[in-house]
Amino acid sequence: MGAYFSVLFINQGGLSSVSSSSPSLGDLPESCVASIIGYLDPPEICKLGKLNRTFRGASWADFVWESKLPSNYQVLVDKILTFVPENLGKREIYSLLCTTNTLDGGTKKVWLDKSSGGLCMSISSKGLHITGIDDRRYWNHIPTDESRVIVGIDGVEMECWMLMSVSVPLQFRFHSIAYLQQTWWFEVDGEVEFPFPAGSYSVFFRLQLGRSSKRFGRRICNSEHIHGWDKKPVRFQLWTSDGQHARSQCTLNEPGKWFHYHIGDFNVENSNSSTKIKLSMTQIDCTHTKGGLCLDSVVIYPSKYREKLKQKGF
Repeated sequence: MGAYFSVLFINQGGLSSVSSSSPSLGDLPESCVASIIGYLDPPEICKLGKLNRTFRGASWADFVWESKLPSNYQVLVDKILTFVPENLGKREIYSLLCTTNTLDGGTKKVWLDKSSGGLCMSISSKGLHITGIDDRRYWNHIPTDESRVIVGIDGVEMECWMLMSVSVPLQFRFHSIAYLQQTWWFEVDGEVEFPFPAGSYSVFFRLQLGRSSKRFGRRICNSEHIHGWDKKPVRFQLWTSDGQHARSQCTLNEPGKWFHYHIGDFNVENSNSSTKIKLSMTQIDCTHTKGGLCLDSVVIYPSKYREKLKQKGF
């Protein structure tokens, strides 16, 4: 069967001298094509939809895309989409959920990973409780284009599959970060309650030592205020409403690079109810001050991407 499909693809591209009476891709029943491409990842399905009319029709089949959506996708639609046109197909629903949808006054962004359909979330620094944030001697919210929401961690291009009849805005940044100049008591807490689909998730703080700026078009990092992080590690903790608890610690280093610092993982078994998550980042040894830290956000991704996030200095 694989050889037969190879011949069909070669003939479609005009690279074979098969006679005009030979079968082509357009001769396959649409239902048969839909059943086959349902085993592929969403970006691959959309690419094949460009081959011909049969494959295009198959690539829009509702049963193909329902298998890609989370089991509680209707709950997610009601929770995160502010407007949903009537009579949307499952492919269009998938595409809408894969855009970065904004919640809670712009402090949170939620989307589906376009390759796997896994749910991702990012919480901005303004959506966290930072001890001393209102005192400008210690903390400041500063505008920047370095705040970033990583959509498509596998590097899959969006244009090949965002073939919708619905126009949606794409927003990938929070446009500001929290910058610590100096403090004795370093403590950041966060909380979120959300109907996560069943699965395993990893939680990270996105941090950078030093304050970045641009000079003559080049990125530079000001390390003037960096101090105190080499004396004691930063401690991370995570709790969930069903009793899960994770902790880790890390010494912050390498100024001028954004890193995802792993807090811990949690599992969701029941996607029909919301999971409440509490998290913290502390360095509260008051024998010394610390400063020169940029805090962008907290990110939650399916655990399959944990090692990739650890390796990349986004």
